[in-house]
Amino acid sequence: MSIEILSPMPGTVVRILVKEGDTVQEGEAVIVLESMKMENHISTKSSGTVKEIKVSEQDKVASKAILMIIG
Repeated sequence: MSIEILSPMPGTVVRILVKEGDTVQEGEAVIVLESMKMENHISTKSSGTVKEIKVSEQDKVASKAILMIIG
C-alpha cells in the first residue's frame, strides 16, 4: 500500500532529506518546506520505503500537492 506525503501548506521546498529507495520510519522528517518565512519539517505518517519523490529543491508547491510516495 502506498502513502502519499502531501504539502500541508503552500511553500517552497528547501531541502529533501531522503532519496528514492531509502527506508523511513513513522514520524521521520523527509522534506523541509519554507512557508511564510518559517521552515516546516514534513514527516511521514507511516514507515516504508521512499518509492518516488515528486518535487525538487526550490520547487514552489501548493497546499495538498503530492511531495513523495512511500510504499
